[in-house]
Amino acid sequence: MQIQAKNVHYRTLNNMVREAVSSGARDIELVGVNGQRYIGDGLRGDSLITIRGTAGNDLAAFMDGPTIVVRGNAQDGVGNTMNSGKVLIHGEAGDILGYGMRGGKIFVKSNVGYRAGIHMKSYEGRVPVVVAGGRAGDFFGEYMAGGILVLLGLETDGKPIVGDYCATGIHGGAIFIRGEVEKHRIGQEAAIEEPSPENMDTLRKILSEYCSDFGLDVAHVMSEKFIRLYPYSSRPYGRLYAY
Repeated sequence: MQIQAKNVHYRTLNNMVREAVSSGARDIELVGVNGQRYIGDGLRGDSLITIRGTAGNDLAAFMDGPTIVVRGNAQDGVGNTMNSGKVLIHGEAGDILGYGMRGGKIFVKSNVGYRAGIHMKSYEGRVPVVVAGGRAGDFFGEYMAGGILVLLGLETDGKPIVGDYCATGIHGGAIFIRGEVEKHRIGQEAAIEEPSPENMDTLRKILSEYCSDFGLDVAHVMSEKFIRLYPYSSRPYGRLYAY
């Protein structure tokens, strides 16, 4: 089912998408999207939504099951408090990607902005996964409480793979970064290690799916060394609070 989104107000467009899903449509294509926000928010089920254009803020917020494929870029707040499902972005994504994400997967082929993965958490056995193929801005994985973040740096344009304050306040989950990272860019709450064989098995499963989705060579992606960031403590700021 195809929906023309050009010059359509975001509320109208989202009502059209919800009506299509409610009527049983399982393969929906949105054509001419140009910044309309809240697409896919709160949707449940197993629908496939393909977006041609640039998706606006809060794409897939609170989503619980569907798959969204963006044939372009996405703005801020992708996957805000997402429960389950999958988002594939064939371009770049903006700030606070995966904010408070509780489950599902977000795969971005290129770069992500500031505070990607902030407050990510595992929830009732769900382990959210975010993979970015390019570089990330400051505060990558800030206050992370669970899940898996992966940063590949396949295209950095000579810039650092990650900005400052990476993993600041981390108290759960793990971050995998391909290549070298200057230590001053990593928050003091994060420990750094070489991934174990078990870690690498988990990473390979994730990246096999990621590379299959974007037509990349997993052997090439896995050919570089990775570092693993994990929390020193589950309560890094415990001594700062009064009880």
